[in-house]
Amino acid sequence: MLAQLLNGLASASSLFLLSLGLTLIFGVSRVVNFAHGSLAMLGLYLGVSLAGWMMPWLGGAGFWGAVAGATVAVALVGALVERLLLRRLYGRPELFQLVATFALVLIVRDATLWFWGADDLLGPKAPGLDGVFAPGALNLPWYDLALMAAGVAVLAAVRWVMASTRWGLQLRAATEDREMALAIGVDERRLFTQVFALGAGLAGLAGALQMPREPAALTYDLQVVAEAFVVTVVGGMGSVAGAFVAAMLIGVIKAACVALGTLQVGGFELVLPKLTLVIEFLLMAVVLAFRPWGLFGRPAAPARAARAEWTPLPAPAPRAVWGALALLAVLAALPWMAADAPYVLVLAVDVLIAGLFAASLFALMGPGGIHSFGHAAFLGLGAYGAALAAPLLADALPGMEGAGGMLQVVLAMCAGMALAVAGAALYGFVVLRAAGVYAAMLTLAFAQITWSIAFQWDGVTGGSNGLFGFWPQGWLGSREGYYWFVLGIAALAAWLLRQVLHAPFGVTLRMVRDAPLRAESLGLPVFAVRWTAFMLAGALAGAAGALTVFAKGSLSPDLLAIPRSVDALVMVLLGGLQSLAGPWLGALAYTVGQDFLARATEYWRAAIGFAMLVLVLLAPGGLTGWRWPAAARRQA
Repeated sequence: MLAQLLNGLASASSLFLLSLGLTLIFGVSRVVNFAHGSLAMLGLYLGVSLAGWMMPWLGGAGFWGAVAGATVAVALVGALVERLLLRRLYGRPELFQLVATFALVLIVRDATLWFWGADDLLGPKAPGLDGVFAPGALNLPWYDLALMAAGVAVLAAVRWVMASTRWGLQLRAATEDREMALAIGVDERRLFTQVFALGAGLAGLAGALQMPREPAALTYDLQVVAEAFVVTVVGGMGSVAGAFVAAMLIGVIKAACVALGTLQVGGFELVLPKLTLVIEFLLMAVVLAFRPWGLFGRPAAPARAARAEWTPLPAPAPRAVWGALALLAVLAALPWMAADAPYVLVLAVDVLIAGLFAASLFALMGPGGIHSFGHAAFLGLGAYGAALAAPLLADALPGMEGAGGMLQVVLAMCAGMALAVAGAALYGFVVLRAAGVYAAMLTLAFAQITWSIAFQWDGVTGGSNGLFGFWPQGWLGSREGYYWFVLGIAALAAWLLRQVLHAPFGVTLRMVRDAPLRAESLGLPVFAVRWTAFMLAGALAGAAGALTVFAKGSLSPDLLAIPRSVDALVMVLLGGLQSLAGPWLGALAYTVGQDFLARATEYWRAAIGFAMLVLVLLAPGGLTGWRWPAAARRQA
């Protein structure tokens, strides 16, 4: 047990080194850096390569030289990223920063694939630390003890710098009161670059120190960044001490789960090692439910009206309705127009489902002003709800084979939507009590918890393999029939969303978004309105998930994964937040572009990443943004 706890502390020390950089970056610049895991991955790959080159010449000193070299190199990369990209995004909503840094994740992933290849790289053992310290019956790896010492040493060094140096005082001032820091003459631009370089260097150090513990792999970036976010949020955004305490808590709890093994509780078998996939997200959900600003964080100032950031939806125009009907007629004729290209209908179904998923997130982000980093939770709940209901409906409705038949598909979709709404009600009840980045990170936590359940509940969800055999039968079994069905559902959802957002409920939702304190003073049920919007978004996302099941014939936990949530964010921002057509246009551009690039090049992720950077830098209003000022003038 003690050995497991000490091993957990070693892992916690590595996690702290990684999270410390993220904490410092957010504390000063308020940037949610999704690429932090990619910087750690670069540190790991560079460390392995430099060690392979330096150790034959310098022996044991080459290992530590490789660690130092990787740290400095990644710090320089971080400085370049801040100067060339992030400096242009300060003052923008954090969603643009998140999308930009996720674009860097895609670019770095393919750059790493191009330079190092797809195979994992094994790093060397640390010279002099490859044995074990064996007091009594314990066997403690020397390298684990060294990692613990490194974490404590870095914590002490950072605390000393922040308390005793002029630069540290400037850093604290910018973290605690940016306006006051500017007033006393702190060079904000220079400080941001320095802090981002320091944070990136710490990520590179954390990655390089993993050489003896795990291989360099292309999946390392997303594997560690979610845990780093959890540590940063649980500890309190910008709190160094909070990051250390949170990392230690997570490390010890994970080690305890492994050490305790399987327990019998009230006749039930509780397999604690399975919780290691999700325990940090459970901890974050519990902490933020009772302390929405983290263990060592501070409450955010009350939100005020933000008229400069948000703009009202355009009033319904008759010609827009006629245009939508004409477009619907053209789309209905697509099976005949593309009779010689059957793949066009497959892609069109994907676009419509993606548009429905994006529209569900648009309802939260646009009129609701609620940011979600884990919207794939509702997509997955809808998919699993429909998949689990389909065989039950097949037994209850004799005379119809499999999961097919119009009635079976509709009822299965309703079951999926019901499960998604239930999840949205539960998650939203907790999420909406937090604010800002904390609320968005809570959505990520709940998405990861849901993913973990689907990934490990083999008897119900099929585990990592998922569930199969859900092809529609009868009329819906044809490619054309299912396309028309999906088109009808998408059109109905778009019409319902338009009606809701232009109804009194939609006006109230936008008032709650723009001036929550004023809305509360007028007696409006602020929480109830936002909670209802959360469940509406869950229902639409659940419908998209259910349609996905019957379009693909199967599903897996990947529907709940982080990249799915980011896909929805990108589609919404690509289309624009100022128009109801935005998410549908964004889904069209993103899905078709991704399909084309994936077939055109091995490095399609990098191409998508560069396109995302162009979006956030040159077209922050999205595809519908260019016509919005004129529409606003007409409405005024």
